[in-house]
Amino acid sequence: MNHPIIPIAVIDASRQKKRQTPKGRPVEPAALADVQALLGTASRQPDLLIEHLHKIQDRYGCLRAAHLAALAQEMRLAQTEVYEVATFYHHFDVVKEGEAAPAPLTVRVCDGLSCEMAGARDLLDRLPALLGREVRVLAAPCIGRCEQAPAAVVGQNPISNATCERIAEAVDAGAVRHLAEDFIDLARYQANGGYTLLAQCVSGERDIEAVIKTMEDSSLRGLGGAGFPTGRKWRIVKAEQGPRLMAINIDEGEPGTFKDRVYLERDPHRFIEGMLIAAWAVGIEKIYLYLRDEYHGCRTLLEAELAKLRASPPITRMPEIELRRGAGAYICGEESAMIESIEGKRGLPRLRPPYVSQVGLFGRPTLEHNFETLYWVREILEKGADWFAGQGRNGRKGLRSFSVSGRVKQPGVKLAPAGITIQQLIDEHCGGMREGHTFYGYLPGGASGGILPASMNTIPLDFDTLQPYGCFIGSAAVVVLSDHDSAVGAARNTMQFFKHESCGQCTPCRVGTAKAAHLMAQPKWDLQLLADLSLVMRDASICGLGQAAPNPIDCVVKYFPQELN
Repeated sequence: MNHPIIPIAVIDASRQKKRQTPKGRPVEPAALADVQALLGTASRQPDLLIEHLHKIQDRYGCLRAAHLAALAQEMRLAQTEVYEVATFYHHFDVVKEGEAAPAPLTVRVCDGLSCEMAGARDLLDRLPALLGREVRVLAAPCIGRCEQAPAAVVGQNPISNATCERIAEAVDAGAVRHLAEDFIDLARYQANGGYTLLAQCVSGERDIEAVIKTMEDSSLRGLGGAGFPTGRKWRIVKAEQGPRLMAINIDEGEPGTFKDRVYLERDPHRFIEGMLIAAWAVGIEKIYLYLRDEYHGCRTLLEAELAKLRASPPITRMPEIELRRGAGAYICGEESAMIESIEGKRGLPRLRPPYVSQVGLFGRPTLEHNFETLYWVREILEKGADWFAGQGRNGRKGLRSFSVSGRVKQPGVKLAPAGITIQQLIDEHCGGMREGHTFYGYLPGGASGGILPASMNTIPLDFDTLQPYGCFIGSAAVVVLSDHDSAVGAARNTMQFFKHESCGQCTPCRVGTAKAAHLMAQPKWDLQLLADLSLVMRDASICGLGQAAPNPIDCVVKYFPQELN
């Protein structure tokens, strides 16, 4: 058969036409207009992808394929990149072609351990029928209100000590968020000497080397969980070639932890001043605050107080401060995953080295800190290193903010000496156990910190003291169990959490948490298989999630064998 000869010019024109056609889904003009109106004059730089996805989600209640395609074109990103980021985070509702949009209002009921112990499961069972089809009810991982268990979020409004009736009222009328009665705004903070110390630093009245030395001598360590010495971190990052950046972790996703939220709701400028002093000492050019999406009220007050600070800066050259919004991903509490998220990507932990102090945010040396670590900077510099270091018990140094929840009479944030024991914490700071409850066990460091029996109630609670027992203090999230609870039940709850929150990047964690949850759900545990699984997860997982996830399993087997018989 003879084939017609097509002129080369026609072939080239055809190829050129194909190259001009965008790959992926065609962009609908109406959707593009929607996205352009939402973004307005805001920058289209790639690291703002998550911020722009939030704008679409907030406006339309979901992320439709048409809007994702339009956003990709507007930001000059591949549609696949936008889609994979949008589907990574729990708080984005991606609606595929032909799917129905979610209900107009979402109620998230926390099913973390403290809330489960307080009756969250009953709320989840009853609410769908009570609220009807116009309200979507979801089980959610810890929302950082463990002292108010059970807790829920109606839309973006938190409900403390939630009941079906209180949630229904909030759905009908909308919950009202109030500032804490003891909230310290900018004017009140400055009236009590706030930002005087920062001004002294910037003016040269205080020497950089002396400030860093004081932080080193104070023994203050990172209070987000890792416990790295603060002064040493400042010195390490300062030695790196500039420009240097700072990233502040206020994601606080560890089940049982809520201390950062409590301090932020009451005294945000104490943290901000500490942050600015650290920026001055290390030579930071720009600061990024990463705040978890569940803390909507905190975001509102922080935006307002930062706006006041920018309008009336306490120093002449204040670093630029940018507030970034998380989107529901526990893994972003890991420092490198948080940095990936700030850059507008999926929150996947990085392999190290290099460390973030060397190659961090946007490839620059980055000083990464937890909120509470910086909260203490002002007081340490004003009162001296010896004041803070001299606060501990049982040979330990410093103060710790314990987030205590569970079966105690008075849950909440308890400021106590480092090295206090669990029994002393319960008796001296929590009013003892609740009526009708006998102390049975405790989680000293949140979901990943392991589980210990009440008989082991004399161990000092601090960094490095719990590791010999297969546990760690982490961010000092203490969940107290009573004889109404079981260690097996607590371990199952935590493993379900890890299964839900694994980022999926590495097989040992992605498959291991799912397999462990399945094995732990059985009436009789396969101890040998669980032991093998635990070993693989610890040795081969990329980050701390997979490495620490087996802690509750191993602790139950070691310290609560009676529950497995």
